[in-house]
Amino acid sequence: MNKLPIVYVRGFAGGDAGIDRAVEDPFYGFNDGSVHIRVGLSGKPSFYQFESPLLRLMGEGRSDHSPGDVRGGGYEVFVRGSQEQYLRDAASGSVEPASIWVHRFYDTSARSLPSRALAGGDEDDIDGSEAYREFDLESAAESLREFVMLIKDRTGAPRVHLVAHSMGGLICRCLIQKVLPDRGEHALQHVDRFFTYGTPHGGIHFSVGFGLLEKMRDTLNIQGGNIFGRREMYAYLTPEAERGDRPPPDWKANRIPPQSFPGDRVFCLVGTNPSDYDVALGLSAKAVGPKSDGLVQIESAYISDANFAFVHRSHSGRYGMVNSEEGYQNLKRFLFGDLQVTADLVHYRLPGEPNKNVTWQAETRLSVRGLPIVMHEQLAAHHCPIQLEWPKDTDTADRPTPLVTTFLSSQEGRPDNATRMRYVLHLRVLSLQENNGLFSFGDHLEQSADFDDMLVVDIEAPDSQRSVPRAWATWASQIKSPLRGYDPPEDAALTDQDDTAGRWVRHVPLPSPSGSFLGESAAVRLTVQGRRPADDPSYAQI
Repeated sequence: MNKLPIVYVRGFAGGDAGIDRAVEDPFYGFNDGSVHIRVGLSGKPSFYQFESPLLRLMGEGRSDHSPGDVRGGGYEVFVRGSQEQYLRDAASGSVEPASIWVHRFYDTSARSLPSRALAGGDEDDIDGSEAYREFDLESAAESLREFVMLIKDRTGAPRVHLVAHSMGGLICRCLIQKVLPDRGEHALQHVDRFFTYGTPHGGIHFSVGFGLLEKMRDTLNIQGGNIFGRREMYAYLTPEAERGDRPPPDWKANRIPPQSFPGDRVFCLVGTNPSDYDVALGLSAKAVGPKSDGLVQIESAYISDANFAFVHRSHSGRYGMVNSEEGYQNLKRFLFGDLQVTADLVHYRLPGEPNKNVTWQAETRLSVRGLPIVMHEQLAAHHCPIQLEWPKDTDTADRPTPLVTTFLSSQEGRPDNATRMRYVLHLRVLSLQENNGLFSFGDHLEQSADFDDMLVVDIEAPDSQRSVPRAWATWASQIKSPLRGYDPPEDAALTDQDDTAGRWVRHVPLPSPSGSFLGESAAVRLTVQGRRPADDPSYAQI
């Protein structure tokens, strides 16, 4: 598998003191690891050593995988005093494409090293007062474009992967949605895939203050925070030719127009753990509220039409998203996976008549064989369950309810050289009754669900003999052995219900009798398909 350069863009550092601290790190935090993980229902921390995304990407593909893993060696990191200067000194096409680069956009705004901030300059010729520049998000996006162009020329790669934390994702979006279109360029010419950790795609909002805190921040630009307000976001996310004086009423910050960049090439990692975000002595988490990662509210952390996963991690810190196994496994599979797997709840019917006082929700967890973590979890306890709809015009829900999307690699080393990729989708359906706006617990059974089962899915990738994958799916309640030793028989492979080339679809009915109350046709629809390259002709039709 050909590997493209990865460009990491860090998050918000705050004022001058924060910027000075940020530039002291050679890799802007992409090298931060962790040794804390929360396990079990008790929430007590346990030791688990994650070495950092940077080191993991450098080591992947080497001796820690099964023989026959064809991915080759890990990523390289070239510095030699300055990554940017290293690139400038290199000849075109001479640098290894499988390389990691850090966009050090804060260097020009650091008072601690103004003379070194201008790459390629002679220190004796630089006046410190002229070298220092106030941080500006759009300027950071402009310099990101120059950096990407330099990387492409020196590596010969057609595109790069953008990986960003927090505000870094907004810098990348400014590049994609404004800087490149203003130059008559399209993002697919330069960017292959775009991954964000905890980016405030919809801005940063507070659950206290009734909007007053946001107005103060945006008006006074406290610590440079107005970049997270609606008006400023509209300015740096909209091309000059389309921009008015203020955002129109229907403008949505957390949307990338499909003509700018396709949503299926974007992945948003959403954190759901505010309690472990200790910035400002925990005041940030209290101001933003429980439905957040401690800084970014859950509903603002993803882009509509993009892929996403929810993980019980904080915005940063010892339980942060970037320095976590959960974050890395989602990153790796999105960037390098060649199969996309989606699960949707379809054709279900909520029992009884539509009742505005009854709320129906689904919870999901996704586990992948061989990993010590949960890849995705949407739970009511984490303030992010999936809302199920009452039917409108028919006897079943009007549209599929997305449960999870993940990515698998047919080239990934697997335990015991297994040929099949396995994941388990834990699905729970539960309901709550309200009376006069308050939840009624008269018939409530704590920690219980109306439906609770696990779908065990095995996938065999396409090969030279088959253009579509093979798949097996069985509910755990129907398996009579421990899951660890369960191996579905060869003749139990599910048939494809879709004639589309390169795509496999199958409806797996909910098990009877436990799932019968959702209707006889209720099922989980599994879709497995290959991923389109960035130069696929279908993107030209967007």
